[in-house]
Amino acid sequence: MKNLNSFRIAIAAASLGLIGAAPALAGAQNPVVVELFTSQGCSSCPPANANLVKLSGDPNILALSFAVTYWDYLGWKDIFGREEFTRRQVTYEPALGHSSPFTPQMVINGRTSTVGQDLGEVRGLIAAEKPLAGPAVSLKGDTVSIDGGGKPGSTADIWLVRYDAGLVKVPVARGENAGETLPHAHVVRELTHLGFWNGKAQSLPVASGKSGQKRAVIVQERNGGQILAAATD
Repeated sequence: MKNLNSFRIAIAAASLGLIGAAPALAGAQNPVVVELFTSQGCSSCPPANANLVKLSGDPNILALSFAVTYWDYLGWKDIFGREEFTRRQVTYEPALGHSSPFTPQMVINGRTSTVGQDLGEVRGLIAAEKPLAGPAVSLKGDTVSIDGGGKPGSTADIWLVRYDAGLVKVPVARGENAGETLPHAHVVRELTHLGFWNGKAQSLPVASGKSGQKRAVIVQERNGGQILAAATD
């Protein structure tokens, strides 16, 4: 497990290959949301990446891979890394009882966290999760619909996630994983804040999905709080 003490940036080239897709999540309503924060520059991450690949085939789980940027200085710049993904992880840590972000880290429904290297432990945490108790959410075409039904404890964020529908293998040429080809499932490409939910029914416009990608909507307590509802298209 790698802990973050400082942020540094390096520039590196990369190549990637698309391979056979894992079974896609098809229109799931309120699945358990498992977010893996990972980096191709982290030698501890491949086992957690492999576990997320296995979880990605479960229709009751929304498995998402967020590539962070703070290990880029080790000699390999993660080709999927984005600063907003790093910020999302950093926002989680205080409520989860961590002083700084680390990789690999799996966050489950915004409530619990583990390094994600032990699949049995991860499945145990997933099984212990209570069903999401937020509003009904649907994502169809160019519209997100969120039902009313009781106000949240405070205003909640509405997030749109765009992620690869299948599996991607990335050859790593430098850094701690030099010479390895790393598989990634459900790689997040974009994270967009759509607005806020205050307990009232609403509809929001969203752009159509891109070829080879899927979309998910997450309703979540603010400042990295618990996830209230989620849906995929």
